Amino acid sequence: MTTRPAGADVANPRRAEILAAAAELFARRGYHGASIGDLGRAVGLTGPALYRHFSGKEAVLAEMLLDISERLLAEGLRRAAIADPGQALDALLRWHIAFALDNPALITVHERELDNVPEPERHRVRRLQRAYVEEWVAVLHRLRPGLPDGSTRAAVHACFGLLNSTPRSATGLDREAMAGLLHAMARNALEAPF
Repeated sequence: MTTRPAGADVANPRRAEILAAAAELFARRGYHGASIGDLGRAVGLTGPALYRHFSGKEAVLAEMLLDISERLLAEGLRRAAIADPGQALDALLRWHIAFALDNPALITVHERELDNVPEPERHRVRRLQRAYVEEWVAVLHRLRPGLPDGSTRAAVHACFGLLNSTPRSATGLDREAMAGLLHAMARNALEAPF
């Protein structure tokens, strides 16, 4: 399973290149620690030349986080629709684990920088995130009928904490071993009594 890197917009490869470079730069230096000039240099442009592609640094961050939220939800919807709830849960886990392992910079930026996104876009990101969580909750309800909504939602969020730890935890193991470990830990946690 391969995932599309940040901003992999095949219609506009330069824009996609800027988004991918911005994810790495923001993850390494933080949103406030990277200037528009730094971002331009990372892709071989002057800072002002970036304004042909984005209205500013906030727009780059907003598009980056909207894009990943939309992709997570779209694939989550597809996988949650699998008829067998156990297979649906495994498919959701495989998808999210692959995304987290393949995009550590995006995971870092998403965790640290969402508050720097302008309010309208931040609201959209949060709405997309909630919808993604609800797909997981629905699958868990199918797998384990009778679980209280609040507990199920909290378990999903805790599972995301584990899976999104990859920028810090995915060291010392090869990708396949780390993916297997994360899958086993998350599946066991979601099937444990709560």
